[in-house]
Order: sequence, then structure tokens, then C-alpha cells
Amino acid sequence: MRNEAPIIDALFVRLIPVLTGLRMSYEIICIDDGSTDATLEELLRSRAQYPAMRVLSLSRNFGKDVALSAGLEHSRGAAVVPIDADLQDPPELIEPMVAKWREGFDIVYATRDRRAGESLLKRASARYFYRIFDRITDFPVPHDTGDFRLLDRRVVDVLVRLPERTRFMKGLFAWVGFRQAAITFDRPERGGGASKWSYWRLWNFALDAVTSFSSMPLKVWSYLGVVISLCAFLYALFLAGLKIVRGIDVPGYASIMVAVLFFGGVQLISLGVIGEYLARTYNEVKGRPLYLVRDRWGFDDEDPADR
Repeated sequence: MRNEAPIIDALFVRLIPVLTGLRMSYEIICIDDGSTDATLEELLRSRAQYPAMRVLSLSRNFGKDVALSAGLEHSRGAAVVPIDADLQDPPELIEPMVAKWREGFDIVYATRDRRAGESLLKRASARYFYRIFDRITDFPVPHDTGDFRLLDRRVVDVLVRLPERTRFMKGLFAWVGFRQAAITFDRPERGGGASKWSYWRLWNFALDAVTSFSSMPLKVWSYLGVVISLCAFLYALFLAGLKIVRGIDVPGYASIMVAVLFFGGVQLISLGVIGEYLARTYNEVKGRPLYLVRDRWGFDDEDPADR
């Protein structure tokens, strides 16, 4: 959760009956990812009413995927269901997820048939991003699927052991494998508050995803260099042919300027791609903690903290 104070009551009104109806023991781990509104106060107030709640407050905003990793690391159940607080992930789907899990599936993910309340640009960019991602990686990521899914304990144990700091969780969920099944639903609009995802954040999210799971952006420049070199060689043969056959000198200023600007742009783009990978390598080798915990409520002493 980040700045979700207006919707906390509505979330638990729907979530608690679903969990109670499963007739299983459960815990609710709420991650406060550096909220600047009354989210933490509302969570502590709700905890007095719902004893199964545990609250983990991070020292600042670390981002959704890191906050999700913190929740997975502090979970103790035989199965774990990450869910957003904005009610776009209907809690009622947890019951069919558990049914699939009991059939023997290790991961049960929820795929969206419709995405209400999202712009055409956002829906189109998400659709084409995942199709491109599938083509440049060695494993498919389910389309139109978020972090809302059920994870078996052995899957969670694998995920929390993965060491990378730049975490694209949807890719990690697909990378670990195991037996996976899907259920579909129509995604509703937010139950309250506003989305924290600007187009700039979505762009950086896409860069993190691609650089975390594919080296194709680095390799493509080798192929592009071969193509450009071949075109340059053919153009040189063309100019030599004009000179030999017709004795015509080709005016060169405009073509030289175009070539210089074009190749300068290509070089800057290639350096930018290398820089993206280098920056992420730099972040990995620093070895800083994935997140820091400011405070927590309801956890036993033996639970991990300040990872």
C-alpha cells in the first residue's frame, strides 16, 4: 500500500469474509511502502479490529516490486496471495485460486479479460510491451496479468532467495516455472484513490523488465552494425561506379552531413543501451539491502527484518 488510506476500510470489508469462508488459518500482511497520508494510522486502527493483520512499515518508498518482495519474505503460510489494496484485484477470486491450488497447481494467476478505467493508450502499450517481451526472452510471461496470484510455499521460498535488486516480479513469477494455471476476470475500476503509475514510471518499469531478463538490446547493435556496414559498402561501390563509368563527381557535403548525424545518433543510442545495463550492474554490485523496515506490528521475533 502507498497512500491508500481512503480505501482501507472497503478493502477489509470484502477481504475478511472471503478469508473466513475458506475455513483455513490465515494472516494478512500489509506493506506500507512509504505512504505520506494516513495509510499507516488507518492500518493500525484496523489491526485492533482484525487480529490476523500484520503491518510492515518500510523506511521510505522502495517501489511496488520491492514492497511485494518484503511481503513474500515475511509471509509464513502454505500459500501466499499478493493483492493490491485498490480493489482492482477482487478478493473474491482468492477462493477459486485456492481450489486450483488444492488440485496441485503451484501458481494460480488471474488474467484480465477487460481493464475498466484505463485509457486506450495504456491498454495498447501494455499489450504490445508483453508481446515484445515474449519475443526477446526465453520464457513467456502471461499477458494481461498482474501480481495478483496464488503462490505455493515452495515457490515463495525460491523467490525470496533470488538475489537481484532490480526486481520485475511478473518476470520472476514466470521464470521460476512450476505448475501454473490461470483464472480470468473482468478488472474493475479502482475502488478509491488514484493510480501512482505515470507514463514515465511505466517507461522505466519497462526498461527494468527488459534489461533484467534479456540481453537482446545489447546484441541487436551487432546486427545493426553489420547491416549499416553493408549499406555503406554498397553505397561506396555505387559512387565508384558513377565515377568510373560516367566520370561524374557526386557532390558530397549534404550526404556527408547526413551520414555523420545518422551514425552519431546510432552511436549515442548504442551507448545509452550499454549505459542502462551498466547502471543496473552498478546497483547490483553495491549490495545494499533490498529494503529497510522502519517498524512492524504483529510479527514474531524470529521473522526476518531489515533484509
